Amino acid sequence: DRCARMEGCTRVISWANGNVQAPMMFIGEAPGRLGADRTAIPFHGDKAGDNFEALLSTAGIGRADIFVTNAVMCNPRDESGNNSPPSKKEIENCASNLKKQIDFVQPKIVMTLGAVALSATSSIEDHSLKLKDAVRKKFRWYGRWLLPLYHPGARAMIHRSFANQTSDYYFV
Repeated sequence: DRCARMEGCTRVISWANGNVQAPMMFIGEAPGRLGADRTAIPFHGDKAGDNFEALLSTAGIGRADIFVTNAVMCNPRDESGNNSPPSKKEIENCASNLKKQIDFVQPKIVMTLGAVALSATSSIEDHSLKLKDAVRKKFRWYGRWLLPLYHPGARAMIHRSFANQTSDYYFV
């Protein structure tokens, strides 16, 4: 209700986010229009979801063993109806939701998927991490480990190949 351009979108928070006792939490940017906004399952049903599930599988990580969420719970769209990055205000509007999820799940390690998700975590406990400098490094944050990773979407593959992302998930 706080974000006008997301009104009517699916709020992706349910049993489908995963194991609420998971030691690992993955945080993405926002539900994708063709993925989670349609399926109500984070990182599922679109190319980013396919890549995410392949990366998890390759590294031997099962979805039943993790919790997956986003910096914002709804899909931000542009005037044409396409995916759009959430604004700073939209991320601020959802920061309390993200914090509540982290506090409830109590993961030992939080993996952020992309620069937007990494930036969003600084609203919970301040940090100045930048993705390009922090990928595959662990940082103490909010009483747990924070591990920045690249987003599994096609655009991010330009900056970090699928092969490199695969080795990142083995590192996890």
